[in-house]
Amino acid sequence: MKTQFQAAEAVNGERLLDSFLQLAKINAPSGDEKLMADVLVPLLTEMGFTIQFDEANKRIGGNCGNLIAWWDGTDPELPPLFLSTHMDTVLPTEGLNPVIKDGVIYSDGTTILGADDRAALAAYLEAIRVIQETGARCGPIELILTVYEQPGLVGARYLDYAKVRSKTGYIFDSSGDVGQIILQGPYSSRIWWEIEGKQSHIGLNPEEGINAILIAAAALREMQLGKVSEETLANIGVIEGGELTSIIPGKVKVSGEVRSFTATGLQEQIEHMCAAVTEAAESLGGTAHVRVEKKYAGFAIPDHSAFVQSAIRAAERIGVKSYLTRTLGGADTNVLNENGLTCITLGLGFRNIHSFQEHISVENLVNTGKYAAALICEWYEMHKPK
Repeated sequence: MKTQFQAAEAVNGERLLDSFLQLAKINAPSGDEKLMADVLVPLLTEMGFTIQFDEANKRIGGNCGNLIAWWDGTDPELPPLFLSTHMDTVLPTEGLNPVIKDGVIYSDGTTILGADDRAALAAYLEAIRVIQETGARCGPIELILTVYEQPGLVGARYLDYAKVRSKTGYIFDSSGDVGQIILQGPYSSRIWWEIEGKQSHIGLNPEEGINAILIAAAALREMQLGKVSEETLANIGVIEGGELTSIIPGKVKVSGEVRSFTATGLQEQIEHMCAAVTEAAESLGGTAHVRVEKKYAGFAIPDHSAFVQSAIRAAERIGVKSYLTRTLGGADTNVLNENGLTCITLGLGFRNIHSFQEHISVENLVNTGKYAAALICEWYEMHKPK
């Protein structure tokens, strides 16, 4: 058993750090992932992967489709395992200047770092390298590398699932330290209201005006927002309306979103918020029109499943403490599970993502590489011929 798991022990921290820094500097924000794909394709081809792209970009307007890569491993008859993450960043990383201080990797404060999720990409590459270099036995490995994840898991939604050959996998894409195992994720929907009052001039005919902003304010006073319960979150994020300070606004747009661990909780909160807008509009003489759009469905994986227990054992193999949890944050995990794959989200320890203060410790980065290698080895142990 020791020989099989030497791959995780053999992760080269310096090589992994260098790989991450190089990948982080590639400027490939959402919709512009081709630069990242152009770097990954020759790297993966050299490692023995066959590469294919789908045409998700034609549906979302990007310059690159989702990348699906396949390697037979040493035992191609075993069930395949996938590792997935996204190729985009939420903001550009052009001009990124990484700074390492006290064992933590930052940008210089003028860009994001892009650890979300270049750290996972670098870790996957290192894990597979050491699997190959040490001769550890493994089944087929598939990489599902999506585009346009940051604006709302869009690339995964339009992934050509007919091109995916594996059914089970892991996604490193959470701020928890390595060892975090997320078994449940939320249902989520966006909501838009167009609230109509009646426009008029404050100095000429104020008595004829119906202020749409006041209708929105009255509705918001009645809404339960923020942490509604342990199961449900709700937020109003954008309000747009008005033209001039002298004009009573006749229209205002309000938008927000709801997340809940249950479909019932999601629907009840949406209905509550819609009722607040409708009642406010009616009481003040206006009208309201609503549009609700599903973002993604929730998922829940049983903690007793062999798949989860394998992840727990893999964490033990590399000497990190595992813990099971759930999150109201969304990830490609939601969409892949909804489309018939089985996967869970794992922590890799990035912090302050989507900001210029984003950072990740070298320890978490290296442990992500070790954990990915250990997961591959555990998958083999679980499925090897008896």
